This record gives sequence, structure tokens and C-alpha cells, in this order.
Amino acid sequence: MHLLAAKPGGFVDDEGIIDLGQSPADIIVLAAADSLLSALGQALDAWQKDHSPSVRLANWMQLVKPAAYDLYEDAVLDKPTQKGRAQVVVLSLLGGQHYWPYGFERLQAWANAKRNRHLIIVPGDDSADPEIMQASSADQISVQRVWRYLREGGQANAEHLLRFLDHHYFSGVDDWVEPIAIPNALMVLDGNATDLHSWQNHYRDALTQGCPVGLVLYYRSHFQSGNTQVFSDLSNILLEQGVVPLEIALSSLKDSISLELVNALIERSQAKVILNCTGFSANRAGSPDLASEPTDFQSAFEHPLPVLQLILSGSTEEDWQGQTQGLRSRDVAMQIVLPEMDGRVITRAVSFKALSHFHEQAQIDLLRYELHPERATFVAQLAKRYARLHALPNAEKRVALILANYPTKDGRIGNGVGLDTPASSVNLLRALAQAGYPIEDVPEDGNALIEALLGAVTNNPNTLHQRGCWQSLSLNDYLTHFYQLPIEAQNAVWDRWGPPEEDHKCRAVDGEWRMMLAGIRLGKTFVGIQPARGFNLDLAANYHDPDLIPPHSYLAYYFWLRHVYQVDAIVHVGKHGNLEWLPGKGTALSEHCWPDIAMGPTPHFYPFIVNDPGEGAQAKRRTQAVIIDHLMPPMTRAESYGDMAELETLVDEYYQALGMDTRREAWLRDSILEKVKSSHLLEELTGIQADDDESVLEELDAYLCEIKESQIRHGLHRLGELPEPDKLADTLVALLRLPRGSSVTSMGILHALVKDLGLQEPDFDPMEATRDVWQSEKPELLAQISDQVWRTHADAKERLELLAKELVLTSLIEQQPIDRQQLPNTAALLAHARQTLAKALEQSAHDEINALLIGLSGQFIPPGPSGAPTRGRLDTLPTGRNFFSVDNRSIPSPAAWAIGQKSAEALVLRHLQEHGDYPTNLGLSVWGTATMRTGGDDIAQAFALMGVRPIWAPGSNRVTDFEVLSCMQLGRPRVDVTLRVSGFFRDAFANVMRLYDAAVQAIANFEEPGNGNTIRANVESRKQVLVSQGFSVEEAERQASYRVFGSKPGAYGAGLQGLIDERCWDTQADLAEAYLNWGGYAYDGDLRDGVEAKQAFANRLGQLEAVVQNQDNREHDLLDSDDYYQFQGGMTNAVTQLSGQAPSVYHSDHSNPSQPKVRTLKEELNRVIRGRVLNPKWISAMQEHGYKGAFEMTATVDYLFAYDATTDLIADYQYQQVTEALLLDPVNRDFMERNNPDAQLEMGERLLEAIQRGMWSEPEDYAEKIQSLLLEIDQRQETQGR
Repeated sequence: MHLLAAKPGGFVDDEGIIDLGQSPADIIVLAAADSLLSALGQALDAWQKDHSPSVRLANWMQLVKPAAYDLYEDAVLDKPTQKGRAQVVVLSLLGGQHYWPYGFERLQAWANAKRNRHLIIVPGDDSADPEIMQASSADQISVQRVWRYLREGGQANAEHLLRFLDHHYFSGVDDWVEPIAIPNALMVLDGNATDLHSWQNHYRDALTQGCPVGLVLYYRSHFQSGNTQVFSDLSNILLEQGVVPLEIALSSLKDSISLELVNALIERSQAKVILNCTGFSANRAGSPDLASEPTDFQSAFEHPLPVLQLILSGSTEEDWQGQTQGLRSRDVAMQIVLPEMDGRVITRAVSFKALSHFHEQAQIDLLRYELHPERATFVAQLAKRYARLHALPNAEKRVALILANYPTKDGRIGNGVGLDTPASSVNLLRALAQAGYPIEDVPEDGNALIEALLGAVTNNPNTLHQRGCWQSLSLNDYLTHFYQLPIEAQNAVWDRWGPPEEDHKCRAVDGEWRMMLAGIRLGKTFVGIQPARGFNLDLAANYHDPDLIPPHSYLAYYFWLRHVYQVDAIVHVGKHGNLEWLPGKGTALSEHCWPDIAMGPTPHFYPFIVNDPGEGAQAKRRTQAVIIDHLMPPMTRAESYGDMAELETLVDEYYQALGMDTRREAWLRDSILEKVKSSHLLEELTGIQADDDESVLEELDAYLCEIKESQIRHGLHRLGELPEPDKLADTLVALLRLPRGSSVTSMGILHALVKDLGLQEPDFDPMEATRDVWQSEKPELLAQISDQVWRTHADAKERLELLAKELVLTSLIEQQPIDRQQLPNTAALLAHARQTLAKALEQSAHDEINALLIGLSGQFIPPGPSGAPTRGRLDTLPTGRNFFSVDNRSIPSPAAWAIGQKSAEALVLRHLQEHGDYPTNLGLSVWGTATMRTGGDDIAQAFALMGVRPIWAPGSNRVTDFEVLSCMQLGRPRVDVTLRVSGFFRDAFANVMRLYDAAVQAIANFEEPGNGNTIRANVESRKQVLVSQGFSVEEAERQASYRVFGSKPGAYGAGLQGLIDERCWDTQADLAEAYLNWGGYAYDGDLRDGVEAKQAFANRLGQLEAVVQNQDNREHDLLDSDDYYQFQGGMTNAVTQLSGQAPSVYHSDHSNPSQPKVRTLKEELNRVIRGRVLNPKWISAMQEHGYKGAFEMTATVDYLFAYDATTDLIADYQYQQVTEALLLDPVNRDFMERNNPDAQLEMGERLLEAIQRGMWSEPEDYAEKIQSLLLEIDQRQETQGR
């Protein structure tokens, strides 16, 4: 039986084992707050005499690893200073027992092991925790007293704590007093408590001059320990930058007394901005999970002031400077992730810990916070600019709206996932004009805006020197600002790109060199095209230079905005641009980081799709962005069309004719088989034998149902607008489809209808479109909703969908009542949705525009959760909020673990069915944004495949450890899972990488019977090879067990986008080389930055037999984004090139968390091409969006091409069908010609490239057709002078 036992992982989310080097003492105080330890050190100096008990102070965070604690217990705790003398340990446990479970358990065992040992455990904050307090061996009166001494703080209380312990346990003098209460919050000036009158007198001159007031909030513990110099220095810098500081030391922003004082001082001082130095959050949001209600998160403060989050790093400046992550995981959680939940603007690290002195008696390095003047100046300037937004009349504000542009083609201006970016920009411009901003000649619509932008220079190198330019920057002015950069940055740009006059956007004008800047001015409001980062200029960089720095023209663009045009705020419209992805630290950027160099301390607002928290968080954390989230595109059922609609009718007629009319039955069968071949649907059916007509008919029936019921985008979102009623009804059904809880109002709408209609069909699931024959009654309400045949479960599902849409139109849009007696559950659900969901959508339309106006007025934009609304996440509504993400310590969440287990088992089963054996070596791409959306589905799936189960702290979702399940428990061999993580995942979830690496190491060292431990066998085998090559055993073990690979530190991406976009690759080996170069860095539990491990990555890729990508929602698909082909396609191609054979490639659909589905990549591509790309419903919806609709069509063709380049999975007939539907169809051809001829040209060129590369191997006469069209376009553009 012992073989079935799970093995504890022993994981601790911290680096290194520390020996504190202390000797035994009578009193040991363990605390996590350096400020408390400093106060105790000062008290010890004042109190201790020759005869006093000896005292040791230690930060228990340095003892978190079990080996570190064991060392400390052996050296300090187990050896009393005198035989029989008492020993007292005081533990101030911040965060509760689950933050240090090992120490909590071992200290109790220590106290119980011998007499004269006394243990006092108290909470490390102001919240009582009876459970840990009662774990003390001391009496509870003493425990409460010790807690109060520590929480009230200050040197006097610390000194009396020592006096009390001396008297109580060592028979010392009875000279202690009870804890002295200190106010929960107080004003501070120059390190001393003050009042408002004194503060006003001190800053009288600045206040008289009208300088804005900024509140500086920090923990009272800093004041109590005398650690106030850092805030005095910060206040001096604020004053230098024109902001009057008002310091408030407080116990917590959750404390009502503290908040009362802050709100009163905001009112009385007329403060305009808050600079917050506290951690955590006042709002609390759980891990991503099903949610039936829209949410409302507000500021902790009564006044809607912007709150800038300042970071007091828990590391030293040297540590911060020396690595690219920026902050350790604990700081990321406490000072970024949680504050984001309160809607704070993430700024920079303004202070670091430095050694104050070594305390001889306590044997501890006491630390202090030291201000970083340059970073503090950056934040002070940002605060001043936020205050300026509040004070400046709208008519005097200058705002820049920036549209992304990649690839750098004229047909692809205004990237914005799911967003009609040009039309949305026009909506924003109109709102700004109505609010009194200096805007003239607002374009009539999105197309008109693009035409205006195309009337001057863009990023297109072919027209750069043919078109005029509305604004430029002289080289002298550029160099003035360039020379203000750190010398290292200057040298890097000069060495990489040469002198600025060689930049491709530099033009000689009247004998003067000037940088051309793409954009137009509408009055004093600028609308521009974001410059290219440089991969289009140096094609070789796409192979070898993932951390390519931006060229002169890029810097010139932002220098002009900031220093010459002097914009008051920058608005990047739509997900996403390239600024936040420039090289540099992941968080807490320095002046050497390129986003910081370009953007500077400028207020930044970013309309961004609500379902992409990761890439939005990147902008928040690296460019101080305030996100204004927006709705996903309208959603709809794909339905049937064309050949599939004809086949659906024929199939229904065939099954009706069975046994009734043999001649008609035979004719229908022949017609179906002929049609299924001519339409190429036969090639998309799985699990059939082509010569077995019955299996073809059955699978065809199922496939047609599946495509018909698949969810696709039905257009694009426009900021501030809801779709028209029919599309809105479809979208509301999509939002209500998944069950979100157990109450009536949380039921899925289809499930409610099933219950109301009394459907008793065996095995019927309204979420599944199966071909099982319907055998029970057919209620009249469902029967009359459609004239189509009702034969199968899929037909019943379709009727439920149609009825749901009709009821939604009636109840939620027309706001008419529905029959409560006939449909009681559905009526209750829709009545509730009318008051919640429908209102949230209406509020979204208002807030998406209004939030920008609020932000530009220097006010607070409320926070909100992020995620995919149609995945049962109604808490993400309303939009128009500054979305937040997920606590990085809670990955994977219990909900994610549940779906991860199901998905892992489905994947193993699918592979077993396909290959007759279990998978052994698998590659999985893991993205930060998907992890934030789902709470960690991908990591959970990987854990389940390996045989690892996460352990959560009771009462919280924080992952504290894992356990290794035996192969006997699994019932199968382990799967060796290699992760290729995204750059953002690396930045946001360093702790999860450590957790995963620790799990791999534990499994590699886990001896168990049989041969099921694939991971151990693989590591041992590779280790032997490396040792034979001359590596040390230790290094061989480390390299052999790397399983987490990612981008070069400070860089992002998978390396294929530039190669595909710029056509600078010859063979698939070139693509594999780039994928290896960009992803060949290993990350493990002890490395702050990744190490180059290209050979280790290549070795792992060469062993993979399967590649997996998960997709967690249907609000996008794999032909919507370059990320899918770069990661999934890139890994597949690399495996093929390195191993000599193509792996099995799976695409897991997690859009319904209760029923994950595993398909092959080929199956998923077929579904997307049939369901969306060729679908007239999608095409006509795109045509409603003019320029951006044509953009989306061309982008889809690009991604289709790229998937074929990396996987060889696009068939010739699919190229032909796409060409006919999107390029040659007369109606769509006319649409693209009128709205976006540049995109039409790009699409034609891409399809022709597929022919020329032999990817479309038998194109028949399509090469001639495409070439003829391209010639027409070229001639037309020449005639038009473009």
C-alpha cells in the first residue's frame, strides 16, 4: 500500500538556503518586517545590560526553505545559553501559518520537546488569528500583550516588550508597562508627527503658487521604526518637481480610521493625486472562475483621485540592476498584482533595501529603505502630469491617439484585436471634441481617418520618400534629447543602427536633416501611426536578435510627442502596440529600459480587449498604462452555408428515406457521397474509411452539426457601441450559454429551457451537437421554432439556440415579458439578466468612452476583473474599467486544476486511441495571458500529465507546495512535459516556473517500481550522455532536467513573425533556427534570469512525440493571431526538423470548462476554415467594417499561410477555397478594392507566395488569376498616384 502514497514536494517559493550565522540566545524574535526588526534593534540598544537575557533577531523569510530552518534550529534554538535556562521564541507570522507552514509546525515541535521552552506566535498584521495564537505555548494573555507590543510598534513598545519577556521568563525587574497605543494614522513631516496647520505653514510658498498637492501614503510601521528618511527624500523630490507632498503614515488601507483621515485630508488639502507606498489591496477578487454577476469595484477613497503605486523593493539596488525580472515574485504579488486590483497606476521602484548596520548583540544586518533619486524623479514627474490633467482646461490639452501597425504595410494600420480600431478612434475623437478638446475636422468614419493617414508618410518603406509629411523632428532637436539618455543607451543605438541621418525615415529638407513622423493633426489633437521597432529594417535580426533595440526613428517619434508637441497624455488604441514589448526589465523598469526611454513619465491610457489580461498587464507594468477595457466582438453560431447547407438537407432527406423508398435512398446516398467528395469535406472527416459509405455518412452528419453550432466572431467591436439587435441577441445568448452556478439565475439558458420544456431525452446535453437520434417527445414550442427536420440531438440543440435567441430578443432587447408559467426558470433567468447583464452591456457602451474622458481629466478609472465573458465570466462586465488580472501565487487555481486534470486525461486517451500507446514526451506552449484568464489551465494540465498535484493553503487559493503521485495512482506512465513559456509568463509567473522546475526535480529523484517514470528515465539517460561529453555530474543533472524554456531575458516573442511578415526565410530549417534561437533559454528554481541552453532545448524538442496548444475561449481562434502559429507551429516545425518526423499536434478546446475537448491541429484548422474563414456570415460582417474588415481578412490569410509554413497542414483545396471566397469573389473583391486595396494587394501576394514556395503545390490556373489581379491593383494604384 505504501507504493500508492503521494510524495510531498517540499516546494518553497524562495531562492537559496541561508545560514544566518547566529549563536544561541535566550530570546529569539522572528519577524518578516525589516522595519519591526529595526525598531527592536533600537530598543535592544536602549535596554540591554550585562545581566540582561541575550537576544537574537532574525527575518523568518530567510528561513522559509526547510533546510534553512533546520540549520537555524540546530545552531540557535537547540542550544540554551545555560543548562536549565529558559528560551523564548517570539514569531510574528505575517500572512498566517500557511505562509510558513514548515516553520509553524517545527517551532511547535521544538517548544514541546523540552521544558523551559516558550513559544509565542502572533499575527504579523492587525488582524487577529486565534488559530496561530493558540498554537503558542504561553498563556493567551501574554500572547495578546506581545501581539499588541509588536503591532503598536515604535521603540518604546519594543523596549517594553523586551522588559516584559525578561520579567516574565527570566525573573527580571518588573519595570515594563502595557503597550502604548499609537494612532492608526497620522500626518508626518520631516519624520515627525505633525498637523495640518503646521504642514500648511511649512509649504506655504508652494501652496500659494498653486502647486498641486500629492498625498504620500505609507505604512505606520515605517514611522514607528524611524524609517522615514526615504519618505522625506521622496517628498523633497516631489517638491522639486512642483508637487506639494502630504505624508500620511497609516496602519492599512483596509482600516476605517486610517481611511477616514486620508479622505478628510484629501478634502482639506484639495489633493489632486495619491502616491501610494503600501502593498496589498483593499478590493479582493478570487481566482478566475465561473461568475454569474457583473461586478462593481470602486476606489478605497471617497474622492476619485488617480492613485500611483510606488514600489518599495524588498531587494537591494544591486540585485535589481543585475537581473531582468525586475522584482522578486513576492514583490510582484504584494506591490503590483494586488494593488492592480484597486485600480492603481503601476509606476516604478523608488527605493531599495540597503544595509543600515550590523547589530552586534542581535547578530543581524539591520536594513533601511534608501531612495533611488532618478526613479523617484520619474514618478514625481508622472504625478505632476496627472495633476496637470486635472487642472488644465480641456481646450488646452494636447492628446495623442496612436494606432499600431504591423506588419508595417499600409493595409494593416490600426491593429486592435476584436476592435474596429479606425471607427473606434473616430468615436473617441468625437467624444473628445464634444468635451471641449482642441479637435477640428473629425473624419466622417474609420475609412476617412485611414485615408487621411495614408495621405502622408506611413511606415511603408516603399512610399516613404514619395509622400508628404505633416510633422518632422530636426536632427539637432532629436540629438538634444538623445544625448540626455544614459550613455549606455546612446552607444547601443549608435552601434546597432549607426548615425541618425542613416535612418530610413530621415530626410533632407532645405538642407536640414529631419525625421519623418507618421500622423495627422486634427486641430491640436494628434492621430499617429506607431513606428516600427526595426525588424523590418534588419531582416537578419529576425533570426538572432530577439532583444533588438529600437532605431532612431522610433525614439524620435516619442521624443517629438513628449518634448516638442508636448502632449499631456498618450492613448494607444487597441491591443496591442509594440512599445510595451521593447527590451528591458519585466517589472520595475530602470532608466536603461527601452519602454521607459521612449514613453517617459507620460500619462498613458490604453483601450484594450477585456479578454486579454496578460498583454494588458504588460502595458500596465512596463508603460504605466491605465487600461480601459472593451467588449469582445459580437458572437454568433456559424450555421450552415453553401455545400454544407446542401449536404445538411440531403442528409436529413436520406435518413427520412431510409427503409421507406429504396430508389430515393440510393439516389440521395450517391448525391451525398458525390457532394462530400467534390466539396472536399470527405478529407476533413475523421475516423472513417473512405470506402465505407455508412461511416462517411455518420461522420459527415456529426461534422456538419459540429460546424453549424461552433461559435464565431460576427464582426468587430466599436468603442462606445453595442451591436445591432440581432447580433446583440446572439451575443447575449453566448454570454448566458454556460451554467455559472447552481441557482436558477445562474443556469445556462439552454439548460433552463430544457428544464422548463420537460425534455426527458436520455443522454441529451444541450451543450453538445451530437447525431444521436431523438427518441422522446418534441414540445410544440420547440417544434414550431424551425421548419427544419428534427431528427437528432443536434437538431434539438439548434432549436433550443433559436428559441433562446428569440426569448432574448423579446425579454432583454425589446424588454417585453415572456410567459412565466410556461417557462418559469427561463423567465426568472432573463428577468435577472435584464437587471444585471443587459444593464452591464449598456453601461459598457457608455463607460468605454467616458472612462477615457475621466482619465484625461486626471481622475480615477475604477478597476474590474479580466477574462473571456463568454466562458462564464460575467464578472468581467461592465467594461470601460482598468482591468486587473490574477494573484501570481494562486497558479494553478483549484478551478484550473479541475479542468487541467480532465484535459490531461482526454489528451492521453486521444493519443492512446490514435497511436495505441501512451504519450511519453510532450511539448506545451504556456502563455501569461491565458494563465491569467483561466487561473492556470495549462500548468494544471502539465502537472496532471506528469503526475503532480498542487497543494493550496487552506482558506486561500495560494499554492504552497505540490505532491508527486505514484504511477500506480495515475494508472499510466508519466508524461515528460517540456514547456515553452512566453516572455510575459516569464515576467509575471517566475514563482510558477520555480514550482514547475521543483516538481520536475522531485520526479527525477523519485524512485518507484516499474518503468512508468519517464521523466526520471529521460533525465538519467541524458545525464549519462552529458557526463560522457565532459560535463560534471552536477551540471549534467541540471542540464538534463531543464523543462522550462523561454525567450532571452528581457526579450519577447517566438521569432517567426518577422520572418513570415518580411518573407526572409528560405526553408523550414530557417524557421526552426529562429524558433530555437528565440526560445533557447532555460529557467529553473534558482536562476533569477534564464541561461542560454539552446542545445538542451534542441535535445528536448528532438525527443517530443506530441505538441499541444490549449485554447480557453471561442472569442478568438487560431487564425486570429500570430501567436498561435509562432508557438504551436514553431514548436511543431522545430520538432520535425530536429527529429526527422512530424509530431502529433493537438489543439485542446477549454471553452467549456466542464467538457474540454482534444482535437488534432488539422481538425481545428479545418473547423476554423469551414466555420469562419469561408463563412459568408463572417465575410459579410467584416464587410460592415470597411478598411478594418479587409485588414482582418488579409490577416487571416497571413496566419493560414504561416500555419502551413510551419506544419504543412493546409491542403491545396483550402488555398483554392480561401482564394475564391476572399480574393476572387466579385463582391468581396469589389469590397476590398473600395475599402482597403493595400490589404487586397497583400492578400494576393501572400497567396501567390504559397504557390511560389510550393506550399500550394497544384494551383492549376490560380497563379495566373492572382497575378492578373495583382497587375490590375498595381496599375490602379499607379493611376491614383499611390
